[in-house]
Amino acid sequence: MAKIIDYTDIPLDDLVLGRGQARLSKPGKDVEELAESIAVQGLLQPILVCEARKPGKWEILVGQRRFLAHKMLGKESIAAAVLDGRVEEGEAKAISITENLIRRKLSGKELKDGIRYLYNIYASVDDVYEATGLPKQQIRGYVKYPRLIPELKKLVDDEVVDVNVALKAQDASEDDDGIPNAEVAITLAREMQVMTGVQRNNVVRDRRDNPEKPIEDVVEDAKTGGRVVQVIATVSAATHRAIQAYASEENMNQDEALVGLIEEALSGHGLLG
Repeated sequence: MAKIIDYTDIPLDDLVLGRGQARLSKPGKDVEELAESIAVQGLLQPILVCEARKPGKWEILVGQRRFLAHKMLGKESIAAAVLDGRVEEGEAKAISITENLIRRKLSGKELKDGIRYLYNIYASVDDVYEATGLPKQQIRGYVKYPRLIPELKKLVDDEVVDVNVALKAQDASEDDDGIPNAEVAITLAREMQVMTGVQRNNVVRDRRDNPEKPIEDVVEDAKTGGRVVQVIATVSAATHRAIQAYASEENMNQDEALVGLIEEALSGHGLLG
């Protein structure tokens, strides 16, 4: 991983925007507001740069809005943190995404695009997790986002439903030929968004076992706990810590994590369809 070796002022004419910048969709958004803030308070955090491919130039890895705001203010230079060498595009994207998550939350679409880009570079959920610190379940959902039907993509982009909920809803809406019913998928997605993980799994299972059952009955049975049995187990302290760690990593509560682990194990033994 690259390290910062210097802090210095760099002329704006010597800077180029890096391809790894996370905010590629609307890089000029809110720049005027940021420029007004910088004019009053000054630059609170330097941009991050590395050597560009072109000799004598520096590539902006993080801070394109700060750079554009300085240009708008007519400034000649900007404070920058300088890395110790060239950074590959994938690593630059990871740096940009992570920094924006901390400083200024990325929009749903920007975040999804960035995560899918990183996955294409690293080809591993674990590597994307190491680079960004995002929950693995969230990363897995964003990687699968392209297979959603357009109607569900819109709900996810508008942040009405979570991508993982949309995927479950789509699976639950498919007919015997694997073709999703858009109207059913939308209804299920909206209902499942406020359900627990156990309830969502019950919806998917009920739809698979009873495809002709009315959607409202499927939803009602899931909400009222139809065919749900509570099991109490005693585990060691080490196992409990492992469950807590898994739940945190997957952005679940402990009940959802346990149900998922149990169902996965039973399915692997052929005991759960």
